[in-house]
Amino acid sequence: MCPLFFRQVLHLNSFSGSDRVSRELQLPEFDMVRILIADDHPLFRDAMRQVVESGFKESDIIEAGNLDEARAVMTEDQELDLVLLDIHMPGAEGYSGLVELRKLSPATPIVIVSGSADATAVEKVIEYGAAGFIPKAISRERMQAAIRTVMAGEVYHPEETDLEVAMASESGGGDPELLERMKSLTAAETKVFHLLVEGKPNKIIAYDLDIKESTVKAHISAILRKLQVFSRTQAVLMAKDVGFKAYSERM
Repeated sequence: MCPLFFRQVLHLNSFSGSDRVSRELQLPEFDMVRILIADDHPLFRDAMRQVVESGFKESDIIEAGNLDEARAVMTEDQELDLVLLDIHMPGAEGYSGLVELRKLSPATPIVIVSGSADATAVEKVIEYGAAGFIPKAISRERMQAAIRTVMAGEVYHPEETDLEVAMASESGGGDPELLERMKSLTAAETKVFHLLVEGKPNKIIAYDLDIKESTVKAHISAILRKLQVFSRTQAVLMAKDVGFKAYSERM
């Protein structure tokens, strides 16, 4: 467990690059963490689980796919060290989900993890009681450092460069090489990948596109090969990195 003896607002983007690295190296280690991951996208929950499990020696992770599930967990479980919350969870309007969960467990820090990021949004969630804001587009190591910062009792503000990466992803910018791989997908593969990014299982993708499930599997195998990744989760994270959803909607 990690009792929070103080809460100091820390603007990490005020540190120089070397100071930032030095500060992250000085953050305390935690032997055991108990974290609620609340996100409606199962593949992103899986990705965040990997971030936590690879960054901490031991972790007890609970998942919630909507606001009702998150509310139930926080009502029954008073031993949570941290909540990682998607601000756009089903059942929430604006910042209402954050405010409601904060009231349920005022002592539990809640960090917003979102694909939409700008300085105004960051300040707003902090104003409404969040202990930090993590853009989904930043690296695993930066996410782990952000979580440790909050676990140490501080409030995490992302660097301006992290916000720029997130906004580039949202608008369809990103690594030109990754974009070229995306462009290599056929029209049929792009349709399948679009639904995959939305978190839909093969059976639903087949139904939505009126094709056989075996055809969906074949398309996904081709997608993974062309994107040079080994799992659906890796493919979805890559899609987020280059703003694939915005890109595919323009096709």
